Amino acid sequence: MTTSSTGTQPAQNAGSGLADSDFAIDSRQITTLGEAWQAYLNRLRGGDMGALPATLGLVVLFIVFGSLSDTFLTALNIANLITQAGAICVLAMALIPVLLLGDIDLSAGVAGAVGAAVAALAIDDRGLPWYVAVVGALVVGMVLGGFIGALVAKLGIPSFVVTLAFFLALQGVLLKMIGQGGSVRVADPVLRGITIKNVPVTVGWIVAVVVVVLFAALTLLRHRTQVSRGLAHQPLSLILVKIAGLAVVVLGLTALLNVDRSRNPNFPIQGVPYVLLVVGALLVLFTFLLSRTRYGRHVYAVGGNREAARRAGINVDRIRISVFVICTSTAAISGIIAASYAGKVSPSSGGGNTLLYAVGAAVIGGTSLFGGKGKARDGVIGGVVIATIANGLGLLNQASWINYVVTGGVLLLAASVDALSRRRRSASGVS
Repeated sequence: MTTSSTGTQPAQNAGSGLADSDFAIDSRQITTLGEAWQAYLNRLRGGDMGALPATLGLVVLFIVFGSLSDTFLTALNIANLITQAGAICVLAMALIPVLLLGDIDLSAGVAGAVGAAVAALAIDDRGLPWYVAVVGALVVGMVLGGFIGALVAKLGIPSFVVTLAFFLALQGVLLKMIGQGGSVRVADPVLRGITIKNVPVTVGWIVAVVVVVLFAALTLLRHRTQVSRGLAHQPLSLILVKIAGLAVVVLGLTALLNVDRSRNPNFPIQGVPYVLLVVGALLVLFTFLLSRTRYGRHVYAVGGNREAARRAGINVDRIRISVFVICTSTAAISGIIAASYAGKVSPSSGGGNTLLYAVGAAVIGGTSLFGGKGKARDGVIGGVVIATIANGLGLLNQASWINYVVTGGVLLLAASVDALSRRRRSASGVS
């Protein structure tokens, strides 16, 4: 029994994001910002890089493109960048639970396109309301994920093989549904509005303030609970810094997007794009699921050491099936966002580089392909990095091949950082 507890403890800490080493130096509770900073540096030296490389890379990209292009940092382009990154960020988040187990889902992009096609056909051919169509797309995604997960967990077929088979088969299904050379329009005002409409300015400010207030309230309440129970906790000063940082980002971005960014004074364009709210809501949901629930701790435990998790009483097969269900159902949302952006669903939707970009986004953000390490935020950060590269190079009128080369180089760099971090953690005795 000792083996199982030892094997799952690092994964539980990773899932909660609150390892004891984060708050203790020489067995002492951290009480100041200086001690918290020193603990963070110690984790970096131990190979726990987290999302730092991707965040720094994003900052560098913004500085470079902002200095080379006069329009990159404008409100209009930032809004366009957010819209372009939406589908990639959601699909990357969908893949995070699967990657945490050391598995892969090559069919996620096409599965999302099939879900989007189901929703579009339900509206166009059947006249169903948009919310019923979306539920239908989610159900299709869940069924596909259940089949994939069962084949992987129950029959023991490698996820690479199973999802590659589904990747090929679902393209045929999509072709059958739509027809060779055809497409299905996404004309519903709600679904189409996800990527072409904006939240009213007043509503945007209300949402931004509510997000900051809720984050502050929940964080402070959790801190008080930890203190009252004598648990390891972050210093109050650090929590206040985090709250202030979130407020600056959320309120600052809201202020930027609420500025009229139209080039025609007769047709104002202002407000937060609806797609940003969708991505933000999914980020909160995935973060809560993976870091604040028993299920999330089990996912990290299985990803960290499958056999130890099994001996600890975790139903490993159920966890493996569930992550594929979550992946493909969330991929359906990504497919709907992509269809909203394109205005249609075609037989080529979800194919090409869609899945590769999503996996690349997760890895660039800090998720390990070896399993057991990663957070939902990784998919969002990595997705924004990939979208920034394409957006910035497009503004500079660079050839398409440069975009592929740069994106591939960034992905290789991220994978190298992950490998080096794992080696350093192994050398320092950290799982």
